Amino acid sequence: MLRFSILFIVMLLGLFTLEVLQPVQDAVILPFTAGIAHVSVFLIELFDEGVVSAGKVIRDIDSGFAISIEPGCNGVEALIILFAAIFAFPASLKHKLIGFAIGFVAIQSLNLVRIISLFYLGQWNMTWFNWFHLYLWQALIILDALVVWLIWLRMLPPVKMGGGGDGSDGESGSGRDDDIVSATT
Repeated sequence: MLRFSILFIVMLLGLFTLEVLQPVQDAVILPFTAGIAHVSVFLIELFDEGVVSAGKVIRDIDSGFAISIEPGCNGVEALIILFAAIFAFPASLKHKLIGFAIGFVAIQSLNLVRIISLFYLGQWNMTWFNWFHLYLWQALIILDALVVWLIWLRMLPPVKMGGGGDGSDGESGSGRDDDIVSATT
C-alpha cells in the first residue's frame, strides 16, 4: 500500500506539472481540447444545426451564444488521476493499458455529455449553467475516474501468492480475505 501511495503521488505531481508546461499545452492539450469541441459539435449537429466550433470554442450561429472549453473542462485532469491510480497499482501492463483505454473512453464520453449539456444550459439559464458547471459536473467527472478505477480493480485477476508464503514479494496482496488466509496457512 505504501508503494502504491508513493507512486500515485509522484505520478500525479509529475503529470500535473507536465500538463501545465506551455509546450505541452500548445502541442497536446489545446489540440486535444479543440478535438473535443469538434466532436461535441458533430454530436450536437445530429439534432441541431447551426452550431460551429473554432478551436476550443463552440458557438450557436443563431443566438451567438458560445462556450469555451478551458483547462479543467476537457477531462484531462480526471485522466491524469485515473492514469496515476492505474499505473501505480501492481498489475500487468496489459491490464493497465486495457483499464486506462476503457477509462479514457468512459471519462471522455461523460465529458462530451457534460459539454453538450452545459452548451444548452448556458443558452437557457446562466445561473443553472454556473451551478452545473462549477459543482455538479466537476464532481461527476472526478467520480467517473474513481468508479472506473474501482471497477478496474474488481476486474483484475486474483493475485497468486509466491511460494515463500511470507508475502515479502512486494505488493502481491490485494487486500482480499483469501490473501490473508494464504499468508496464515
